[in-house]
Amino acid sequence: MLELGYLPPVSWMCLLWNTPQLKIEACEHFQKGSYRNRCHIAGPNGVQRLSIPLFKGKHQQTAIREVRIAYDTPWQRLHWRSILAAYGNAPYFEHYADGLAPFYQKNHTFLFDFNLLLLEYVLQKINFQGSLHFTETFEVPTSAVSDDYRNQLSPKQPTAATWFQPTPYAQVFMERSGFLPDLSVLDLLFCYGKQSGKILESSFLTAK
Repeated sequence: MLELGYLPPVSWMCLLWNTPQLKIEACEHFQKGSYRNRCHIAGPNGVQRLSIPLFKGKHQQTAIREVRIAYDTPWQRLHWRSILAAYGNAPYFEHYADGLAPFYQKNHTFLFDFNLLLLEYVLQKINFQGSLHFTETFEVPTSAVSDDYRNQLSPKQPTAATWFQPTPYAQVFMERSGFLPDLSVLDLLFCYGKQSGKILESSFLTAK
């Protein structure tokens, strides 16, 4: 099991790519400070965080499928501008920009649905051959379950996943910032295109 994030990091995608029966957590409560509503990209000045604003309230007690996206700020326009600045010169930007742009032009009500639509788009473009599976009930996270990887990824501790050993690949601002590991899968998609699966395979260690 693994929680769903906003354009999740390469380590997240690495686990999904190499674990065919992995389930996505669909019955949890939202948790702040996680990848559920944020991602990291490689901007001109280094790592840049993109966060989706949410409706005010007790998000920690809200079922993940009921968390609503807020639109009182122009976050879609700001995110897309940041993506353009970060990846406008990436090798595969022109291949995928037209397909991604509509996600930032239409308002989506629920965070989970928006994240899932983005994930499905990315998986299609990198030729993911598996299928997505979702939990039907909530189970308390425990290390006793061999396929439970929930809450092991955190923006505060990137590349901490035990199954992940980053394989370097050419990035847009690599000469300026060096290789920045475990960014959003968007970075991998724009920089490596349909060959992204090779990076996901070479970066995978035996899980647990």
